[in-house]
Formats: sequence, structure tokens, C-alpha cells
Amino acid sequence: MYLTPQRILLAGATGLTGEHLLDRLLNEPTVAQVLAPSRRPLAGHPHLLNPIGALAELLPQLSGTFDTAFCCLGTTIKQAGSQAAFRAVDYDLVLAFAERARALGARHLLVISALGADSHSGVFYNQVKGEMEAALQAQKWPQLTIARPSLLLGQRREFRLGERLMAPLARWIPGKYRGIQACTLARALWRLALEEQDGMRIIESAQLRHLGR
Repeated sequence: MYLTPQRILLAGATGLTGEHLLDRLLNEPTVAQVLAPSRRPLAGHPHLLNPIGALAELLPQLSGTFDTAFCCLGTTIKQAGSQAAFRAVDYDLVLAFAERARALGARHLLVISALGADSHSGVFYNQVKGEMEAALQAQKWPQLTIARPSLLLGQRREFRLGERLMAPLARWIPGKYRGIQACTLARALWRLALEEQDGMRIIESAQLRHLGR
């Protein structure tokens, strides 16, 4: 567990899970600073640095030294507009962020993937998530934590019909397929960030719910 104040790099701070995670990080006494680039301004805080703009354009400009990086980036094919646009966010941008975080000294990357991620899947969404996981492993992080939540529950800024329809059922499905509250996932990610464990680990949704209680 970290005893000295941490410097954190966070991508996706305006998303459903990212918002909850940012709030937690800024209220942790062990966090000295959070660098969270975003398209729209975040609420000000003494420990927050918030460059504004498209992440792909901001990455080369980011500077400093960081201990831990969180990647909460993610979209849907419908929201992105095409499979290519989806891949540009959930694969290309995730990898670019991870590479930049490593260059800035981060030794632990925690990334949100998805339940069912598999590079050999016949489902495009799951295939891209699986390929993203494999590519991050190839970056040879000293510590890599991949979270695979099931359907995320919570109030999003944008309307997602599929999630809205599935949410009531997802609350009662047993095991790893049961939906998980975004605030629960955020708590789990922070707990995982405090654990010292070399190499790569994959945390499935049921364990994430347990950790985030």
C-alpha cells in the first residue's frame, strides 16, 4: 500500500465511472494531485489539473511524473457512429493513453474493459476489448489491472436505450452477469490501486462488486 502521496493520471473523468472515481481520488488524503484531461471543464479542486481538449491531441502535451494511471475510456458502436470510430476510442485511444502514462513514469495501469472480452470473439465489441487487453499486456507494465465489469448501472449524461432496458434485469441476474453500480466499480478500482502486485491481473465483475462494497 502506498504511504507517500500519489500523483494520478486519469482518462475518462467525465464518464459514468470516471466521475465517481475522480470524486474519490480528490477526497483521498494519500492523493497529492490528479491530472485529468477532458473535453469539457471539470469542477475546480486544489489537487486537480484539468487540461481541456480532445485527449488524442492533449496526450503529447501532458507532463509531470505519475505513480498510477486509470483509464475509464469507453463508448458504444451506436454512440461512436461506426465500428471504426468505436475502435478508435476503445482500442487506439486506450493504448495511446497507456503508452503516454508509462512514458510519464506510471508503474500501475488500471483499465476498464468489459465482461466477455475476448480477441477471438465473434462479437465485435468483445473482440475489440480483448484485443485491447492483449495490446496492453504487450506494453509490459510493471503492474496492470484489467477490470471486466458487467453492465454498468448509474445515471449517465447521455441516453443509452439498451442499458436503460437491461438495467432492471441486470440488478437481479446472479453471479458475474449481475449489473454493477458505477460508484461500486470506482471504489473497487481505488482499492485495487492500493495493492502492490507485480504483473497482470484480470478482475471479473463479481469480484469487483465485492471489492467495491
